[in-house]
Amino acid sequence: MPENEPGNSTGDTEVLPVAAEWNAGHMGCGEVIILLRNKFQPLQPGEVFKLTTYDLGAHEDLPAWCRLTRRRLLRADHPDYWIEQKGG
Repeated sequence: MPENEPGNSTGDTEVLPVAAEWNAGHMGCGEVIILLRNKFQPLQPGEVFKLTTYDLGAHEDLPAWCRLTRRRLLRADHPDYWIEQKGG
């Protein structure tokens, strides 16, 4: 399990262990949100998923998606987002 990027714009330096990651590039957030469901299916409760997306709407769309799906957004440092699988 790789460990990725410490730090964010709020000064957090904790390294988060990542179970899976996906670079969605410049894909629109609507499409990213749809595809995220499948990306999270193999994860166990509490595992962390790192998403990289350059869509400018991600900073608003991803926190809303996390609330709706009962997942926890652990860190947001655009273009990177660390999300905890629900049930952890």
